[in-house]
Amino acid sequence: MAYYAMFHKVIALFRLIGIKCENHAATIILLKELFGIQNKEISFAKQERVDKQYYTEFKITKNDVEDMINKAEEFIEELDLFTDRLTEDKVKHFKEIFEETYF
Repeated sequence: MAYYAMFHKVIALFRLIGIKCENHAATIILLKELFGIQNKEISFAKQERVDKQYYTEFKITKNDVEDMINKAEEFIEELDLFTDRLTEDKVKHFKEIFEETYF
């Protein structure tokens, strides 16, 4: 669930810019390429989600869960701060870069 909290926060950022992206891998790449935001934590969370959802050979501890929740909270806080600093000019700038680069 921590991954999905992180993913949906990124999607909310994208919507502010006018971007609709439903591909998880592309979303994670765009986060870094377009906005310059490190995607290491969300990439790790995605891999953990895949491993835990589709495979049975794993052990998970309360510490693992708490650590992932903490990472998600920190990631979301970072995106909140980034979003709070967005101005209309910055939104327009990111949208222009996106359109020029990916269309």
